[in-house]
Amino acid sequence: MEETAIGLLLLALLAAALPDALAQDASTGSAQAYPNRPIHIIVPTAPGGPSDIGARLIAQELTKRWGRQVVVETRPGAGTIIGSEIVARAPPDGYTLLLSPSTLAINPASYKKMPYDALRDFAPITQTHFVPNLIVVHPSVPAKSVKEMIALAKKRPGEILYASSGHGTNPHLAMELFASMAQIRLVHVPYKGTLPGLIEVLAGRVEMIATSSMSLVVPHVRTGKLRVLGITSANRARALPEFPTIAEAGVPGYEAVQWSGMLAPTGTPQEILARLHKETVSILRTPEIRERLAADSAEIVASSPEEFAAFLKTEIVKWARVAKAAGIEPE
Repeated sequence: MEETAIGLLLLALLAAALPDALAQDASTGSAQAYPNRPIHIIVPTAPGGPSDIGARLIAQELTKRWGRQVVVETRPGAGTIIGSEIVARAPPDGYTLLLSPSTLAINPASYKKMPYDALRDFAPITQTHFVPNLIVVHPSVPAKSVKEMIALAKKRPGEILYASSGHGTNPHLAMELFASMAQIRLVHVPYKGTLPGLIEVLAGRVEMIATSSMSLVVPHVRTGKLRVLGITSANRARALPEFPTIAEAGVPGYEAVQWSGMLAPTGTPQEILARLHKETVSILRTPEIRERLAADSAEIVASSPEEFAAFLKTEIVKWARVAKAAGIEPE
């Protein structure tokens, strides 16, 4: 009787463990077979921006390497929240990914209610690349350098207007960081996108703008219709070495770039995340991709998931501090 009881107990324990074992096997098998159907990379911005360009270059190479279609979908709206939420709510199976701009770290300081948590609901894969902003002014502005601009703004507090591509965008916060670190007071004029704001600066109705749209700005700089004060990265851009950084030109420690990064929904199997990281970083480090992005003044990062996670936490804290110092009320 005792042996029978022990046998029954063992059978019960095996039966209880079987579902977990089967689920683990299924998960491992799914990861090993990945990918076996099309992958979708969601870009939460309008087509043509740094994140969209990077996503399409990566998608083309992944399609070649894996023999599976990798599709890029642009889902702009609500300051990138719409597209990002799609990925946050997607099944964590590696078939729906996010190629996000730096608004992922800025939005928590710009919006009262967020439908997702940037740290909790996404698994970082890699910070792919970044693009600096150029801070430019209309040539009628009597300031030819960062130091002269700061001196002018201190003489005219609250009078100098700067345009941005919208409330809570990277260019908006980049200019507020500049104003805060330089201890000056500027007036923000938001527009629905970079182009409308740039048109106002070209017309001289607004004095300044910060933008990463080099293809739109640099031609006007070359013809004298705009004047560059500086570039917002920590180091000079390889494609535009003649322009000083804001830090070296008068605001030590200043840095505010528009970065992009790839993420998956939290819960995606580690094996799939590791494979996505390995392939994406390999693609980014090829000379062809590096040079293609460099043509748009983009710099490759290709960080580890751990490095990207730590960077994202730092960025969220940084921009929350900037927004608070600027008195920006969440909408």
